[in-house]
Amino acid sequence: MLTMMTRRGFFGSAAGTAGLTAMFGTLPLLGAMANGQTDAAPLRPVGGGRPKGIRVGMLTAPFGDRPLVEVLEFARKAGIACLEAVADPGSKHIDPGTFDAAKAEEVKRMLAERNLEISGLACFGNPCQPGGAESFQNHARKMADAAVLLGVPTLCMQSGMPLPNMSRIQQIRQVVPKVYAPIIAYAKDRGIKIAIENWFETCLQGIDTFECLMETIKDDNFGLNYDPSHLVHQQCDHLLPVSLFAKRIFHTHAKDTFIDTALRARVGIYGHGWWRYVIPGSGSIHWGEYINCLRTNGYQGVLSIEHEDGSLSRENGFILAAKHLAQFC
Repeated sequence: MLTMMTRRGFFGSAAGTAGLTAMFGTLPLLGAMANGQTDAAPLRPVGGGRPKGIRVGMLTAPFGDRPLVEVLEFARKAGIACLEAVADPGSKHIDPGTFDAAKAEEVKRMLAERNLEISGLACFGNPCQPGGAESFQNHARKMADAAVLLGVPTLCMQSGMPLPNMSRIQQIRQVVPKVYAPIIAYAKDRGIKIAIENWFETCLQGIDTFECLMETIKDDNFGLNYDPSHLVHQQCDHLLPVSLFAKRIFHTHAKDTFIDTALRARVGIYGHGWWRYVIPGSGSIHWGEYINCLRTNGYQGVLSIEHEDGSLSRENGFILAAKHLAQFC
């Protein structure tokens, strides 16, 4: 059975679970947006006129309780051009287990009507769960098939949670390649890339583990869904991986980290509460610098907003993040 990592749920309060049907009347910024008064970034042309360049997207996980059509409509109104669509088993957005050509045509029609694209299909299950590799591999194959039907270039996944009695480096060298080998081969045959997120609680933590993973698995369709926020609170150089792994960054997450330096000085780095994830523009990352670094190193893809900022509602968080990022794209 595929074990899911649950941090992807929305961390906010009541607004995070409110239905989209009421959102335009309940939030000031969204109310203005519904009346045509928003100054959110305009959509860039996609589809047949898709530009080559960095553009703003969103991971759809916080809208996991809503059907895809409502998420697409929200993205359109918010000026977000791309979606990293959740493709877990049973997902309301893209469910690879039941996906077929007819559903793909319907999704592509809904995207075209709103001038949107799907940048990646995302499933953050634990591939290293003891006894769970076969289930993960089977689901990944179905994801690749769905990606082909939709014309989506990338599958977004994770390396796996740490195993007992094994270092992260050992796990990357001995376990991860065995789990991913059939997935990589299946995806490569279909022109699909695998992008692994560097969530610090998985076995992909510091930059040394990035280096180990890229050296161990050399396939050119296997790389990173790079999230700089996970390096900030580790006090690692979040810009360095962009140049080190430029050719193997296939997708990016746009999430920031707020550091409470006064609290850290009081409780120490092993204490709790001195850092938290926030939307871009509310934390330590200088997004103009980061995006320029991506662009300089040849990245031409998506900045997929991963909204885990509990201080903001689901909808307003995405809108404010998109507006901040758009000024650098």
